[in-house]
Amino acid sequence: MTQPRFLPAEAPLAMPVQSLHQAPPHSGRPTTAPRGLFLRRLFVIGGAVIMTAGGGAEMYRVFNGNGPSVLGILILVLFVVLFAWIALSFMSAVGGFCASLAGGGLGLGIAKTGPLPALRDRTALLMPTYNEEPARVMAGLKAIHGSLTATGQSEHFDIFILSDTTDPDVWIAEEAAFLAFRAEIGPAAPRLFYRRRARNTDRKAGNIAEWVRRFGGAYPQMLTLDADSLMEGETVLRMAAAMEAHPGVGLIQTLPVIAGGTSLFARMQQFAGRVYGPVIAQGIAWWHGSEGNYWGHNAVIRTQAFAEQAGLPHLKGRKPFGGAILSHDFVEAALMRRGGWAIHMVPALGGSYEESPPSLTDVAIRDRRWAQGNLQHAGVLPTRGLHWVSRLHLLMGIGSYITSPLWLCFLLVGVLVSLQSRFVQPQYFGATKSLFPRWPQVDPVLAKWVFIGTMAVLLAPKLFAYILLLVNGPMRRGSGGALRALLSLLLETLIGGLVAPVAMLIQTEGVMQILAGRDSGWNAQRRDSDAAPLRLVWRQYWRFMAFGIGLAVIAYAVSPALFLWMTPVLVGLVLAVPLVMLTASSGVGLALQRMGLLSIPEERQPNAILRSAAGLRAAEAPSVPGASMQGAIRHLLGDAALLAAHRAMLPPARRPGQDPIDVPLLVGLTKIAEADTLQKAIDQLSKQETAAVLGSADGLDRLQELATAFAVLSLGDG
Repeated sequence: MTQPRFLPAEAPLAMPVQSLHQAPPHSGRPTTAPRGLFLRRLFVIGGAVIMTAGGGAEMYRVFNGNGPSVLGILILVLFVVLFAWIALSFMSAVGGFCASLAGGGLGLGIAKTGPLPALRDRTALLMPTYNEEPARVMAGLKAIHGSLTATGQSEHFDIFILSDTTDPDVWIAEEAAFLAFRAEIGPAAPRLFYRRRARNTDRKAGNIAEWVRRFGGAYPQMLTLDADSLMEGETVLRMAAAMEAHPGVGLIQTLPVIAGGTSLFARMQQFAGRVYGPVIAQGIAWWHGSEGNYWGHNAVIRTQAFAEQAGLPHLKGRKPFGGAILSHDFVEAALMRRGGWAIHMVPALGGSYEESPPSLTDVAIRDRRWAQGNLQHAGVLPTRGLHWVSRLHLLMGIGSYITSPLWLCFLLVGVLVSLQSRFVQPQYFGATKSLFPRWPQVDPVLAKWVFIGTMAVLLAPKLFAYILLLVNGPMRRGSGGALRALLSLLLETLIGGLVAPVAMLIQTEGVMQILAGRDSGWNAQRRDSDAAPLRLVWRQYWRFMAFGIGLAVIAYAVSPALFLWMTPVLVGLVLAVPLVMLTASSGVGLALQRMGLLSIPEERQPNAILRSAAGLRAAEAPSVPGASMQGAIRHLLGDAALLAAHRAMLPPARRPGQDPIDVPLLVGLTKIAEADTLQKAIDQLSKQETAAVLGSADGLDRLQELATAFAVLSLGDG
């Protein structure tokens, strides 16, 4: 029987590795850049500078009213850096608030409603996956495929599952789920493809780049997805049409809405993302203009632009700073813009979704990898020819992780200032002659007002978001009404404020590990909301509780006033373990859902694609056979059709003298040769060796021979 093609004919597209030391020829301003962009940027950045200067002057008066001191200057420097960060976010939110009230368009001529545009080009939907639950991935893809089919223009789209999976159980389950998906969609099956890489060179960026070099020539556009991505067919269609209409645009990024969370933590994330996110994203799009950013998924990319400009080099030095660039998306956007291509964000388009990690622990695992990737951007900042806004993106990526250690330093220096005032004998007269003593001074009244002002700047974007919610009827009703939305905002702010100190210490610990040379590795993300047992949470978070208790004792020893001043931070740290357990609980999250709190429109009235994905995920049981390698081998050998398809999907055999020697394969073949039963071979193979053997025609032959010999021997004995 002839096997169907599981990949299209190759259409190679050159994707050269870019130099960070030599800039391409200078390109002019993109034709899609909005008018008045200079004034918008002057408003946001100039406003942030003025606010920071004013806040810094007041902070100087708080701690250095009678002349500068070492600790006073140190705390001033930390304050200025941190206040500049939140001032820029505040001014960006002001721009987003004003743009939202003005009802500005989506940009690039994209219409959110109305007749669908007719497409002329082909777009590839790329789903990179790495050890993800196959049934879950396929459920999302089926929902996207169904939504595209409903547009009547699905023939313009091909779907590629690009597997970097290393777990043999997951790999074989992926293939089985893929074949079932192809059989289900029937005549449209030739537009669904699967490819697995035997070697995960350069991780996700390398996965996409390999596809571009093999198949990119056949597709003017590609849409990148994550394993938890969902996108409505109409949204994809409108973005693809906008790309066709604007040949100078290299990338269009949507604002993915978090949906589908059940734990308290996930529902807080999705409420914050849905209510505050549009204000922040609208502000970013408003002043970034054609120098936008890329978030790695739920974006349409011009394949030619990506191939020409986004081939990532390896950074010099050892890991964690050297090697493959982990946070590749920011860098790819910066290089594409350097090459003259416009990068746009369309946050108001809608129809773009993702999921949230279910707990603080899961966010911490993901953030550890992101922190390493963003800190690597320090090696990309000097790249020649980058647009200054692209450099700002890279700086903000670095700052998103550096600010946690800086906040901790700011907190500890504040305690030191109080300790000095409480226990160190003041030196009233210096070396110079003076009629008046130099009294050490901290102005408590002014400090209170600086604190209030800082908190107002920090929380103002939430107020902007709530005002916009009140004037947006569907959004207000979808959030449970004005009162429930307000209660949800207060609840999210309170719990988020308690969790923030714990998150600060987690990020600080991660940054310190990276600076000490520890690589983050690459692990699959947990997406289910099963709460971790108390024993595990205690082992992970007891040290944060201990730190909080120690800090509380010191603060109270200095003065009860300092203790009360630090209470918001201390409470969160001391309650770290119960907070993590509480926020990871689906029971608490669902109870609040029944009360109408932390609700979003997509939860109260889910649209067709969200309902479809939820139904498909609920209907399909987990597809991974089991935790042991018995699942992969026995599953494959016990299904003749799956085995035949698996053989047809194998990569070409190793070319002697050209390709590196596959040591796990050689070891695996040796173990199989020395085993006298299939079970012994299975027991002796490691996961890496099992994957290597299952990826080799020779290995499959030997496993089949062993299984057949054992079956014949058993029949003879019988």
